[in-house]
Amino acid sequence: MSTQQEILAIAIFSFTYVLISGRRLKILPLNRPAAAVLGAVLMVVTGVLTPEQVYRSVDYDTLVLLLGMMLISAYLFLAGFFDGAADGILKLARTPQRLLLYLVLTSGILSALLVNDTICLMLTPLVVAVMVRGRLPLVPYLLALAMSANIGSVATLVGNPQNMIIGHLSQIPFLRFSRSLLPVAAVGLAIQYAILRVGFRQVLRQAIIQPQTTSPRPIDRRLLKLTFGTLALVFAGFIAGYNLAWTALGGAALLMVLARRDTHEVLKLVDWHLLVFFAALFAVVEGFNRTGLPDRTFHAIQGVWGASALSQACNFAWFSVVGSNLFSNVPFVLVAGKWIGNFANPELIWKVMAMATTLAGNLTILGSVANMIVVESARGHAEVGFWDYAKFGIPVTLLTTAAGMILLWMLG
Repeated sequence: MSTQQEILAIAIFSFTYVLISGRRLKILPLNRPAAAVLGAVLMVVTGVLTPEQVYRSVDYDTLVLLLGMMLISAYLFLAGFFDGAADGILKLARTPQRLLLYLVLTSGILSALLVNDTICLMLTPLVVAVMVRGRLPLVPYLLALAMSANIGSVATLVGNPQNMIIGHLSQIPFLRFSRSLLPVAAVGLAIQYAILRVGFRQVLRQAIIQPQTTSPRPIDRRLLKLTFGTLALVFAGFIAGYNLAWTALGGAALLMVLARRDTHEVLKLVDWHLLVFFAALFAVVEGFNRTGLPDRTFHAIQGVWGASALSQACNFAWFSVVGSNLFSNVPFVLVAGKWIGNFANPELIWKVMAMATTLAGNLTILGSVANMIVVESARGHAEVGFWDYAKFGIPVTLLTTAAGMILLWMLG
């Protein structure tokens, strides 16, 4: 690559990052997927990448895995699972504090099994409806939903997009990954609940759950059983070591055949914008990687990591937290993933990166797509400002990351 092409690649990557990390510009009103597509096109137009190189840069396993899990989530939605869960939680919870705990657990567990962004997309309208129905303050529960979706998703290789990419690049078996990261998620959820419970103690103490005045939506029990059965088979395949992407898509295809529902209805629930975003982003990051700047940066700061596995893991954890908030977690993983083979214990560093880039999403309201989905979806009912989120997000991120590092070092 010539010096001119290197400069162009760095400029295009930087320009694309600015577009995808901030709000839409008035002079260029593009959302994240459109900005990533523009960046990919510019990489080809300027000669940084050829069309063939763009096609080879796309990690199709990650896209197929995302598609498969989104389709399974769509069938759960159509079966009425999310509506039923929300109504059931409100009925079981006798106090606002217990309702907060149930929401943290529900969001965290579902995000570990499915994709955190999808869970937030489907649960936010239901959480808003439940809180409005119960006449409860929205902000504590919105923060609980977003933060627990981020924390819970760290537990598995299918919990969030960056974990999917790490699973493909590292080839760590599904069960071995979860054996290390599941305790991190559990302790993280406990820390998050404690911080929110203490921080909103006055608000929650004054709140009273009002009785429901509407009946819960009907549940399609046949479809629900079928979907959970398929999901169990999919996770059995994950544990058995089958290809994550095609196991998930195979489960989704089985549901399409057996569910007897209009597949147009199902496909409309897939977040195609997210798939386009990642496909284009792979190309943009590939163009940036070809400049050699990421490798030169790594070698320049190599001495910072330290020599022992422990010092490398600790230093890389905080570097990942900062990098994820500067560059967004998925681009950071795509760039930093090339460095992992140079560390003393590569598998530990892969797990550290999965943990840190995921938990870093709770630092600010802009830290993850899940946060933005929750805040934007609830905008008509509650306004969550930057500092409204950060005063809880900062301590949650710092404490969960520190606890996660201790657990990862102990568990390996």
